Amino acid sequence: MSLSLPFDHHDRVLAAAAWSRLAEPADRAASALVGALGPGPALTWLLEEAHDAVGALRADPRPPRPLRAQAGGAGASAAWARAAARWAPRLAGLEPRRDLDLLERLGGSLVLPGDPWWPAGLDELEQPPFCLWVRGDPALLARRDSGPPAPQGAAAGTAAPGRQDRVPAGPGSGLALALVGSRSSTRYGEQVARGMARDVARAGAVVVSGGAFGIDACAHAGALRGGRTVSVCAGGVDRLYPAGNTRLLQEVLGSGALVAEVPPGCQPARHRFLSRNRLIAAMTDATVVVEAAWRSGALSTARHARDLGRPLGAVPGPVLSRESVGCHRLLREGAVCVTDADDALELITPVGTMDPDGARSRASDSGPASLLDGLEPTAAAVLDAMPVRAAAEASGIARAAGLSEREVRSALGLLELAGRVHRDGGRWRRST
Repeated sequence: MSLSLPFDHHDRVLAAAAWSRLAEPADRAASALVGALGPGPALTWLLEEAHDAVGALRADPRPPRPLRAQAGGAGASAAWARAAARWAPRLAGLEPRRDLDLLERLGGSLVLPGDPWWPAGLDELEQPPFCLWVRGDPALLARRDSGPPAPQGAAAGTAAPGRQDRVPAGPGSGLALALVGSRSSTRYGEQVARGMARDVARAGAVVVSGGAFGIDACAHAGALRGGRTVSVCAGGVDRLYPAGNTRLLQEVLGSGALVAEVPPGCQPARHRFLSRNRLIAAMTDATVVVEAAWRSGALSTARHARDLGRPLGAVPGPVLSRESVGCHRLLREGAVCVTDADDALELITPVGTMDPDGARSRASDSGPASLLDGLEPTAAAVLDAMPVRAAAEASGIARAAGLSEREVRSALGLLELAGRVHRDGGRWRRST
């Protein structure tokens, strides 16, 4: 005997939405089952394992046929029975169409693997999400600066409409950067996060973070001043969490997107925060940690980025700051030192596109000249020995510079020709 469901579970969209509610994020067994059979046939297998209306389990000792070669023996059978026991209670009342209707009322959409806006990086995860619930512009997820526009007014259960307006093309156009860090941020970290996110977004890259207090919030706020940003939620996209960031997340919705792998109505939970970090790392081209304590959750995003082979950067902080200990740990382990947006953009752009050190050198060369720039040693010593505002006689300058009066007068003549000093009666004064 098997259960029946109040929807067509062979429908690809409905089945994927159903699995996002049945299984918790990053469930190994669910990922293996759906990956081997597809979401619809995986539901068929599960229905055959449950026998009454409230979802009680009648365990079949056989694992799904495509998985049998991977999981042999009684231990594997018991593992599949335990997995089915986790999912079966949620079969009662399972109505993915209701979730999709709610998403449509919110103006959102469901994005499935293979859809135009599906982030290809998610396919590299061992436990990829079954679908993404999106509010805002799903075109930002695909991280492209060109491509076919999505249809306008798409119904729930299809790839949702994407805005056709784009940020200006630049070094980071079509790319995405994860910018994460501690909730207990310092003023230093907040200033760095805002400025870096603003400049990275101005360059055309999408800034992705987790919507939390602290560095995440500053990353979103900074990016909104320069371009577009995406917030990856630990709960449903109908819940703007944390409540203290409601206004900020509404602004993100206005020009960016909110994304979740769980359906509307799901509460944020500690384990969901950790599992959503893998999405942030996989959806982006590189991850930068701005501030992180020794046990900061941001370090889990960094570990996922490293495991996926993504570039990883960390911002150095004061050596006595507890909120920078995690970043210094990442730097010791090989993360790239990131101090500004140019460093961050270098992580996500093709080799040779960015030259932050050269840019800093040119900026230094074109900056305000030093008082003694371009002077030979004697002239530099004379100019340096002169009072800043008052006039001085050559004899007094000679005593201050430790030079002969003849050397001083010769240097003053050269400095006068260069416009660095001028006569003031019988004295000499620096030119302003």
